[in-house]
Amino acid sequence: MTRGRGVVWVSTSTATRGGIASYVRSMATTPLWTRWSVTHVATHEDGSAARKVLRFVLGGTQVLLRLLLHRPALLHIHTSTDGSFVRKSLLARAATARGVPVVLHVHGGAFDSFHDRAPRPVQRWIRSTLEAVDVVVALGPTWAAVLSRIAPAARVVVVPNAVDPGPAPTAATRSGPRTVLFLGQVSALKNVPVLVEAWAKVLPGLAAPARLVVAGDGDDLDRVRATVATHGVGSDVDLRGWVPPEEVDGLLGAADVLVLPSKWEGQPMAVLEGMARGLAVVATRVGGLVDLVDADSGLLVPPDDADALADALVQVLTDDDLRVRLAHGGRRRVETEFSVDRTWRTLDDLYRELVR
Repeated sequence: MTRGRGVVWVSTSTATRGGIASYVRSMATTPLWTRWSVTHVATHEDGSAARKVLRFVLGGTQVLLRLLLHRPALLHIHTSTDGSFVRKSLLARAATARGVPVVLHVHGGAFDSFHDRAPRPVQRWIRSTLEAVDVVVALGPTWAAVLSRIAPAARVVVVPNAVDPGPAPTAATRSGPRTVLFLGQVSALKNVPVLVEAWAKVLPGLAAPARLVVAGDGDDLDRVRATVATHGVGSDVDLRGWVPPEEVDGLLGAADVLVLPSKWEGQPMAVLEGMARGLAVVATRVGGLVDLVDADSGLLVPPDDADALADALVQVLTDDDLRVRLAHGGRRRVETEFSVDRTWRTLDDLYRELVR
């Protein structure tokens, strides 16, 4: 069933590294894509500053031409914080001026900090943009409360991130050391040096070998390497670098625990992918993680606390019953609350309401 002129999705390129691209790739496999004749327009990509500017100019121009010449049924814009929000807000305002319904999907894991530290005129622009669009999508109740505080008149709805659970993982017996996996961009916000510091504290408390795999790259990688060298754990830490999406499932299948030591988070796709694959989760109690990981699916610790992170990792690595219970709980949680099938149907209902 096609809906008139179709829907335009605006986001980073699906070839970029990060959670938004992973989310868009997942949703593109659902009936929502064909039912609403979705066209995806990339306004951001990895690369140099010049390349990013060019991508926005080209993608933004494509969106504006569609608004002027074709008037899509709806514009669904995916945004983060800082420059991403500023750029996307211009497209959102152009669409509202054209009378096109706008769904503004906020993914940024530090949106409250972005707003609160901005100059007053920028704060007013953020608030007025959120209140001008038809719907603001928050990833969970925690972020819905943040966005409602910033823009009290905005209509905020919760649509969580989602993954395809796939077949239930088999309880295969693996040989070799227990494996803890970090999956994501190695940026200052992800706080991987604290994870390495914690790992140095974990190893003496284990009776059996274990290894930490860091899969990702970013501007904090040199600091991570220096921390590995400082603590002398080079033989127990595998800095894998960026892993293409098609290889991620193999990494998840070889791991026992998914760890995320972030300072801020929206609703990380890496954690959802780990839960779907049947991994116990150890993460920090920040942002949308509190809506994603409950007591039956993982352990949450304060950010920037290497001792607490180490203690939690030792628990899940040494207590087989706990690790299996959390793994099963995470899988159930994805199936019931964070499946891509449930999310596309939620968006379908929302589009039906907005497009009349």
